[in-house]
Amino acid sequence: MDASMIIMLVGMIGIFYFMLIRPENKRKKEAEEMRSSLKVGDQITTIGGIVGIVVDIKEDRFVIETSADRVRVEFMKWALSSNDTAVAAAAEQKKKVMEERAKAVAAKKAERSKKKEK
Repeated sequence: MDASMIIMLVGMIGIFYFMLIRPENKRKKEAEEMRSSLKVGDQITTIGGIVGIVVDIKEDRFVIETSADRVRVEFMKWALSSNDTAVAAAAEQKKKVMEERAKAVAAKKAERSKKKEK
């Protein structure tokens, strides 16, 4: 084998790692964290598209109420697609941070304009 072929092979393996393997492992880790942080009262969506509120959590299963009729359905934790409560909380937190930054920028601009007037 030629040295350039070895370098190409190592480069291709590196590209595969950073483009395919690493992002997939990151997604799996995030999904596992979401499943482990599930709490009673969270509004969730399953991989089948069923929306409900978590009423009970067991080791590898959870139970949700799906409607006003109080229909309860039990699912395996791997069937969890998204935790809508956590997503809404994260969006609210991001909105607060953006508002604080905007206020800080406005305060700095006002301070600069006062210094220029003097």
